[in-house]
Amino acid sequence: MRILRAVRPGVPDRRHRDAPDIRPGRRRPPGAPARQGPSPRSRPPVPTVLGHRDRAPRHAGPGTPRRRQDRSGQGRHRVSREALGLGAVAVALLGSSLGVVLARNLLHSVLWLAAALVATAGLFLLLQAEFLAAVQVLLYTGGVVTIVVFAIMLTERLAGQTVRQMNRGLVAGALAAAAVFVAVVLAVARMPGPPGGPAPAGTAALGRALLTTWVLPFEVLGALLVAALLGALYLAREDP
Repeated sequence: MRILRAVRPGVPDRRHRDAPDIRPGRRRPPGAPARQGPSPRSRPPVPTVLGHRDRAPRHAGPGTPRRRQDRSGQGRHRVSREALGLGAVAVALLGSSLGVVLARNLLHSVLWLAAALVATAGLFLLLQAEFLAAVQVLLYTGGVVTIVVFAIMLTERLAGQTVRQMNRGLVAGALAAAAVFVAVVLAVARMPGPPGGPAPAGTAALGRALLTTWVLPFEVLGALLVAALLGALYLAREDP
């Protein structure tokens, strides 16, 4: 039989009240301290047969390594999901890029170009560059592709027939693309890893730099875009 320690009440009332001790058959002297059981370290390990909401006790031996293995497994699953998303976006980007150069209809090529630009924005999102992804979608997918579609429609209207692209240099272009791809892969493989330093600046710092330090080049770029738009309107006007 295990001897329990006498516990006083939780709420004090300015006087001591000794709880009755649980004793075995023979009585102990009044001044002798109560005996206690073994320390928690000497307890046998408790089997960790727990539910999804229960917590293993502190002295449970086999349960601790298993929980650590579960955490490491979650990290591996997170990395695998990121790699899977990167692979899916890369495949979409490669397929849409091939559609740009292989489609016979020029309007279809422009649509494939829009898909490639959206896939590039997805790569920026995976790299945690939300500002670049937004600029990619708004400026290139929403602006450049729209201008190219208008140019194709005006050209077909002037020519009176559907404009089709001729893939005459397909083999030479494929060889050049393969050479550039190999050169980029070799250059990336030989580059050292990124040095450990402070985290890169976020979107707020980039916005402050554009409106303070680089405000003049930013305004010049806006003026060039307005000039290009005015030139397109002048060229597309009808002859009197």
